[in-house]
Amino acid sequence: MDAKKILFIAQEITPYLPESEIATICRNLPQGIQERGREIRTFMPKFGNINERRNQLHEVIRLSGMNLIIDDTDHPLIIKVASIQAARMQVYFIDNEDFFQRKHTVSDEEGNEYEDNDDRSIFYVRGVLETVKKLRWIPDVIHCHGWISALTALYIKRMYADDPCLKNAKIVYSIYNDDFKTPLRKELAQKLKTDGAKDSDLKGIKTDTSFVGLTKLAIDMADGVIQGSETINQDVLDYIATKKDTPFLPYQSPETYMDAFNEFYDVVLDSK
Repeated sequence: MDAKKILFIAQEITPYLPESEIATICRNLPQGIQERGREIRTFMPKFGNINERRNQLHEVIRLSGMNLIIDDTDHPLIIKVASIQAARMQVYFIDNEDFFQRKHTVSDEEGNEYEDNDDRSIFYVRGVLETVKKLRWIPDVIHCHGWISALTALYIKRMYADDPCLKNAKIVYSIYNDDFKTPLRKELAQKLKTDGAKDSDLKGIKTDTSFVGLTKLAIDMADGVIQGSETINQDVLDYIATKKDTPFLPYQSPETYMDAFNEFYDVVLDSK
Protein backbone atom coordinates (compact mmCIF):
# COMPACT_ATOMS: atom_id res chain seq x y z
CA MET A 1 0.00 0.00 0.00
CA ASP A 2 1.79 3.10 -1.27
CA ALA A 3 -0.57 5.89 -0.25
CA LYS A 4 -0.41 5.74 3.51
CA LYS A 5 -1.87 9.16 4.30
CA ILE A 6 -5.07 10.46 2.69
CA LEU A 7 -6.38 14.00 3.18
CA PHE A 8 -10.10 14.51 2.51
CA ILE A 9 -11.26 18.02 1.59
CA ALA A 10 -15.06 17.92 1.65
CA GLN A 11 -17.78 20.40 0.85
CA GLU A 12 -20.21 18.79 3.28
CA ILE A 13 -20.30 15.90 5.75
CA THR A 14 -23.25 14.38 7.59
CA PRO A 15 -24.21 14.59 10.51
CA TYR A 16 -22.95 18.19 10.52
CA LEU A 17 -25.06 19.00 7.46
CA PRO A 18 -28.17 17.23 6.10
CA GLU A 19 -27.67 14.02 4.16
CA SER A 20 -26.79 14.39 0.49
CA GLU A 21 -24.71 12.31 -1.89
CA ILE A 22 -21.52 14.24 -1.06
CA ALA A 23 -22.28 14.50 2.67
CA THR A 24 -22.90 10.77 3.00
CA ILE A 25 -19.83 9.71 1.00
CA CYS A 26 -17.63 12.18 2.90
CA ARG A 27 -18.90 10.75 6.19
CA ASN A 28 -18.37 7.09 5.30
CA LEU A 29 -15.34 7.18 3.00
CA PRO A 30 -12.73 8.48 5.48
CA GLN A 31 -13.86 5.90 8.05
CA GLY A 32 -13.70 3.10 5.48
CA ILE A 33 -10.26 4.16 4.27
CA GLN A 34 -9.02 4.39 7.86
CA GLU A 35 -10.37 0.90 8.54
CA ARG A 36 -8.40 -0.31 5.50
CA GLY A 37 -5.19 0.70 7.23
CA ARG A 38 -4.49 4.21 6.00
CA GLU A 39 -4.09 7.36 8.04
CA ILE A 40 -6.64 10.10 7.33
CA ARG A 41 -7.42 13.76 8.00
CA THR A 42 -10.77 15.29 7.06
CA PHE A 43 -11.81 18.93 6.54
CA MET A 44 -15.01 20.80 5.74
CA PRO A 45 -16.17 24.45 5.93
CA LYS A 46 -17.80 25.54 9.20
CA PHE A 47 -21.00 26.75 7.57
CA GLY A 48 -23.24 28.84 9.81
CA ASN A 49 -26.05 26.27 9.86
CA ILE A 50 -23.83 23.73 11.67
CA ASN A 51 -24.90 23.50 15.29
CA GLU A 52 -21.64 23.85 17.24
CA ARG A 53 -23.06 22.90 20.62
CA ARG A 54 -24.94 19.81 19.48
CA ASN A 55 -21.98 18.60 17.44
CA GLN A 56 -19.46 19.54 20.15
CA LEU A 57 -17.18 21.66 17.99
CA HIS A 58 -14.37 23.45 19.74
CA GLU A 59 -11.67 25.79 18.53
CA VAL A 60 -8.11 24.52 18.18
CA ILE A 61 -6.23 27.53 19.50
CA ARG A 62 -2.77 26.35 18.39
CA LEU A 63 -3.97 26.11 14.76
CA SER A 64 -6.07 29.29 14.67
CA GLY A 65 -4.97 32.90 14.54
CA MET A 66 -3.44 33.18 11.08
CA ASN A 67 -4.71 35.78 8.60
CA LEU A 68 -5.24 34.94 4.93
CA ILE A 69 -5.21 37.81 2.44
CA ILE A 70 -7.81 37.53 -0.30
CA ASP A 71 -8.34 40.41 -2.73
CA ASP A 72 -6.24 42.74 -0.52
CA THR A 73 -8.32 42.03 2.59
CA ASP A 74 -7.16 40.20 5.73
CA HIS A 75 -9.43 37.37 6.87
CA PRO A 76 -8.70 35.59 10.19
CA LEU A 77 -8.52 31.79 9.93
CA ILE A 78 -10.30 29.92 12.74
CA ILE A 79 -9.90 26.14 13.05
CA LYS A 80 -12.43 24.03 14.93
CA VAL A 81 -12.61 20.29 15.44
CA ALA A 82 -15.21 17.68 16.34
CA SER A 83 -15.15 13.90 16.70
CA ILE A 84 -17.39 11.27 15.13
CA GLN A 85 -17.11 8.79 17.98
CA ALA A 86 -18.54 5.80 16.13
CA ALA A 87 -15.92 6.22 13.41
CA ARG A 88 -13.03 7.14 15.72
CA MET A 89 -12.26 10.05 13.41
CA GLN A 90 -11.96 13.80 13.78
CA VAL A 91 -13.28 16.44 11.41
CA TYR A 92 -11.52 19.79 11.15
CA PHE A 93 -13.61 22.84 10.28
CA ILE A 94 -12.40 25.97 8.48
CA ASP A 95 -14.18 29.00 9.91
CA ASN A 96 -14.21 32.74 9.33
CA GLU A 97 -16.79 35.34 10.30
CA ASP A 98 -16.87 37.06 6.90
CA PHE A 99 -17.37 33.89 4.88
CA PHE A 100 -19.05 31.21 6.94
CA GLN A 101 -21.29 32.81 9.59
CA ARG A 102 -24.43 32.59 7.47
CA LYS A 103 -27.58 30.58 7.95
CA HIS A 104 -27.03 28.58 4.77
CA THR A 105 -24.17 26.88 2.89
CA VAL A 106 -23.61 28.15 -0.68
CA SER A 107 -26.91 29.97 -1.35
CA ASP A 108 -29.49 31.94 0.63
CA GLU A 109 -33.00 30.77 1.60
CA GLU A 110 -34.30 31.81 -1.83
CA GLY A 111 -31.67 29.64 -3.51
CA ASN A 112 -29.58 32.59 -4.76
CA GLU A 113 -25.93 31.62 -4.69
CA TYR A 114 -23.70 33.89 -2.61
CA GLU A 115 -21.85 36.43 -4.73
CA ASP A 116 -18.58 35.84 -2.87
CA ASN A 117 -18.53 32.04 -3.34
CA ASP A 118 -15.28 32.48 -5.28
CA ASP A 119 -13.56 34.09 -2.28
CA ARG A 120 -15.11 31.53 0.06
CA SER A 121 -13.67 28.73 -2.05
CA ILE A 122 -10.20 30.35 -2.11
CA PHE A 123 -10.30 30.90 1.65
CA TYR A 124 -11.43 27.34 2.32
CA VAL A 125 -8.76 25.70 0.15
CA ARG A 126 -5.96 27.90 1.46
CA GLY A 127 -7.21 27.45 5.02
CA VAL A 128 -7.06 23.67 4.72
CA LEU A 129 -3.57 23.71 3.21
CA GLU A 130 -2.20 26.13 5.81
CA THR A 131 -3.67 23.99 8.59
CA VAL A 132 -2.14 20.80 7.18
CA LYS A 133 1.23 22.59 7.15
CA LYS A 134 0.75 23.59 10.80
CA LEU A 135 -0.12 20.00 11.67
CA ARG A 136 3.16 18.97 9.97
CA TRP A 137 1.21 16.14 8.40
CA ILE A 138 2.35 15.10 4.91
CA PRO A 139 -0.44 13.59 2.80
CA ASP A 140 0.32 11.17 -0.04
CA VAL A 141 -3.05 11.71 -1.70
CA ILE A 142 -5.54 14.58 -1.33
CA HIS A 143 -9.11 13.65 -2.27
CA CYS A 144 -11.36 16.65 -2.99
CA HIS A 145 -15.17 16.49 -2.96
CA GLY A 146 -17.48 19.22 -4.23
CA TRP A 147 -16.78 22.34 -6.27
CA ILE A 148 -15.80 24.43 -3.22
CA SER A 149 -12.57 22.34 -3.20
CA ALA A 150 -11.96 22.63 -6.96
CA LEU A 151 -9.00 25.01 -6.67
CA THR A 152 -6.95 22.67 -4.46
CA ALA A 153 -4.76 21.15 -7.18
CA LEU A 154 -4.01 24.56 -8.70
CA TYR A 155 -2.89 25.92 -5.33
CA ILE A 156 -0.71 22.92 -4.55
CA LYS A 157 0.97 22.87 -7.95
CA ARG A 158 1.59 26.62 -8.14
CA MET A 159 1.35 28.38 -4.79
CA TYR A 160 2.59 25.46 -2.63
CA ALA A 161 4.91 23.87 -5.21
CA ASP A 162 7.95 24.21 -2.91
CA ASP A 163 6.23 23.35 0.34
CA PRO A 164 7.73 20.18 1.88
CA CYS A 165 4.36 19.07 3.33
CA LEU A 166 2.39 19.39 0.10
CA LYS A 167 4.59 19.42 -2.99
CA ASN A 168 4.58 15.64 -3.51
CA ALA A 169 0.87 15.06 -2.83
CA LYS A 170 -1.28 13.68 -5.64
CA ILE A 171 -4.70 15.27 -6.08
CA VAL A 172 -7.85 13.26 -6.78
CA TYR A 173 -10.95 15.26 -7.70
CA SER A 174 -14.44 13.75 -7.40
CA ILE A 175 -17.04 15.34 -9.65
CA TYR A 176 -20.65 15.36 -8.49
CA ASN A 177 -23.98 16.47 -9.84
CA ASP A 178 -23.81 19.64 -7.73
CA ASP A 179 -23.73 22.33 -10.44
CA PHE A 180 -24.08 25.91 -9.31
CA LYS A 181 -26.27 28.07 -11.55
CA THR A 182 -24.70 31.54 -11.27
CA PRO A 183 -21.15 31.80 -12.64
CA LEU A 184 -18.49 32.93 -10.18
CA ARG A 185 -17.26 36.51 -10.52
CA LYS A 186 -15.15 37.24 -13.58
CA GLU A 187 -12.33 38.59 -11.34
CA LEU A 188 -11.56 35.04 -10.18
CA ALA A 189 -8.75 34.52 -12.71
CA GLN A 190 -7.01 37.73 -11.61
CA LYS A 191 -7.25 36.71 -7.93
CA LEU A 192 -5.71 33.34 -8.73
CA LYS A 193 -2.95 34.99 -10.77
CA THR A 194 -2.18 37.31 -7.84
CA ASP A 195 -1.81 34.19 -5.68
CA GLY A 196 0.70 32.64 -8.13
CA ALA A 197 -1.24 30.85 -10.88
CA LYS A 198 0.18 31.05 -14.41
CA ASP A 199 -1.63 32.59 -17.36
CA SER A 200 -1.58 29.19 -19.08
CA ASP A 201 -3.51 27.69 -16.12
CA LEU A 202 -6.22 30.32 -16.36
CA LYS A 203 -7.06 30.37 -20.06
CA GLY A 204 -10.41 28.68 -19.55
CA ILE A 205 -11.46 30.31 -16.29
CA LYS A 206 -10.81 33.81 -17.72
CA THR A 207 -13.78 33.40 -20.03
CA ASP A 208 -15.86 30.74 -18.25
CA THR A 209 -16.41 30.93 -14.49
CA SER A 210 -19.41 28.59 -14.59
CA PHE A 211 -19.51 25.22 -12.87
CA VAL A 212 -18.19 23.68 -16.10
CA GLY A 213 -15.30 26.18 -16.35
CA LEU A 214 -14.30 25.66 -12.72
CA THR A 215 -14.53 21.87 -13.05
CA LYS A 216 -12.39 21.88 -16.20
CA LEU A 217 -9.71 23.81 -14.29
CA ALA A 218 -9.85 21.20 -11.52
CA ILE A 219 -9.55 18.38 -14.07
CA ASP A 220 -6.60 20.10 -15.80
CA MET A 221 -4.65 20.25 -12.55
CA ALA A 222 -5.73 16.95 -10.94
CA ASP A 223 -3.67 13.74 -10.94
CA GLY A 224 -6.80 11.57 -10.90
CA VAL A 225 -10.51 12.13 -11.53
CA ILE A 226 -13.50 10.23 -10.15
CA GLN A 227 -17.07 10.43 -11.38
CA GLY A 228 -18.78 10.78 -8.00
CA SER A 229 -22.43 10.92 -9.15
CA GLU A 230 -24.13 8.48 -11.51
CA THR A 231 -25.00 11.38 -13.82
CA ILE A 232 -22.79 14.45 -14.13
CA ASN A 233 -22.68 17.41 -16.50
CA GLN A 234 -22.20 16.10 -20.08
CA ASP A 235 -19.74 18.85 -21.04
CA VAL A 236 -17.60 17.83 -18.07
CA LEU A 237 -17.84 14.14 -18.99
CA ASP A 238 -16.78 14.91 -22.57
CA TYR A 239 -13.84 16.95 -21.28
CA ILE A 240 -12.66 14.11 -19.03
CA ALA A 241 -12.56 11.88 -22.13
CA THR A 242 -9.95 14.20 -23.71
CA LYS A 243 -7.57 13.72 -20.77
CA LYS A 244 -6.08 10.39 -21.81
CA ASP A 245 -3.11 10.63 -19.43
CA THR A 246 -5.13 11.35 -16.28
CA PRO A 247 -6.34 8.25 -14.42
CA PHE A 248 -10.16 8.21 -14.37
CA LEU A 249 -12.51 6.12 -12.25
CA PRO A 250 -16.09 5.92 -13.58
CA TYR A 251 -19.07 6.03 -11.23
CA GLN A 252 -19.05 3.35 -8.54
CA SER A 253 -22.16 2.12 -6.73
CA PRO A 254 -22.53 2.59 -2.96
CA GLU A 255 -21.66 -1.11 -2.57
CA THR A 256 -18.36 -0.91 -4.45
CA TYR A 257 -16.96 2.61 -4.19
CA MET A 258 -15.00 2.13 -0.95
CA ASP A 259 -12.66 -0.57 -2.28
CA ALA A 260 -12.54 1.01 -5.73
CA PHE A 261 -11.45 4.39 -4.31
CA ASN A 262 -8.98 2.68 -2.00
CA GLU A 263 -7.30 0.97 -4.97
CA PHE A 264 -7.49 4.12 -7.10
CA TYR A 265 -5.34 6.08 -4.61
CA ASP A 266 -2.42 3.74 -5.29
CA VAL A 267 -3.03 3.90 -9.05
CA VAL A 268 -2.84 7.71 -8.91
CA LEU A 269 0.20 7.71 -6.64
CA ASP A 270 2.03 5.40 -9.05
CA SER A 271 1.09 7.40 -12.17
CA LYS A 272 3.45 10.01 -13.60
